[in-house]
Amino acid sequence: MNEIELKELDAILLHYPERKRDDLIPLLQEVQEKFRYLPEEAIQKIAQYLHIPAANVFGVATFYALFKLAPSGRNIVRVCRGTACHVRGGAQILREIERKLGIKPGQTTEDFEYTLETVSCIGACALAPNITIEKNTLGKMTAKKVAEVFSDRNGIQQ
Repeated sequence: MNEIELKELDAILLHYPERKRDDLIPLLQEVQEKFRYLPEEAIQKIAQYLHIPAANVFGVATFYALFKLAPSGRNIVRVCRGTACHVRGGAQILREIERKLGIKPGQTTEDFEYTLETVSCIGACALAPNITIEKNTLGKMTAKKVAEVFSDRNGIQQ
């Protein structure tokens, strides 16, 4: 982490002046929101601040799927793999997104613009197949709609 990021981390820590162990998850959430992942240096500093072993902080960070230990893209693309989406062509949508972005689920594009993930259910079954990009749900996806959504991707094979 650079000097500016360390100052930003210090500012976040100040939101938790009581330094209670119960603050760990909200603190991790706030740090991840700021940095889009949990840098190792931040985990160490959080552990020192809360007076708990770094292994415990790391254990919590790896237990919950919402925490990321590697940098994520600016846009998280989630493809639903639920039953309704599967039946209506979700696997084809996933393959098309993989082709457009040049990455597989769990990977991030080299420019850190997109991270691709799959989820069990988005909860918008009537819109199946669907994806989310950040907090926006895009329903009734087709290969053509995928091409439109990701039309700005330069250097990706069409």
